[in-house]
Amino acid sequence: MTAGGPAISVMLIVPEAETAIAWYKDALGAEELWNLGGVAGLHIAGARFFLHEVNPANPAETSPDRAGHTSVRIELFVDDPDEVVARAVAAGATPGAPVLDRQVPWGTHRQGGFHDPFGHNWSVGDRSPLQPA
Repeated sequence: MTAGGPAISVMLIVPEAETAIAWYKDALGAEELWNLGGVAGLHIAGARFFLHEVNPANPAETSPDRAGHTSVRIELFVDDPDEVVARAVAAGATPGAPVLDRQVPWGTHRQGGFHDPFGHNWSVGDRSPLQPA
């Protein structure tokens, strides 16, 4: 990424921001960047993401647990996907796909996933897709 270039982030809508902040810290080792009360910035080893508490005045933005579905999957690339998925499940996440070695064009990619308590789908894999081609 070049300095001053574009950046993409994800803003997760959650029913209650403080509960979600605590869960992401416990389950994924997230650290808080800032907290405005209802809106917060977090990061996992430098990978930034944001939380926004449900705003009843804006029904177009609701959390997946309230909407009953989500069409988004958050991808987290780490050194040890097995450990991260196990930690999330131990903290109350619902298991998703098991962590398995998958054959892809660049070789083997180890990946699995979970569904967090707020309705968001997470895939957790090794860093192999981030390597230069």
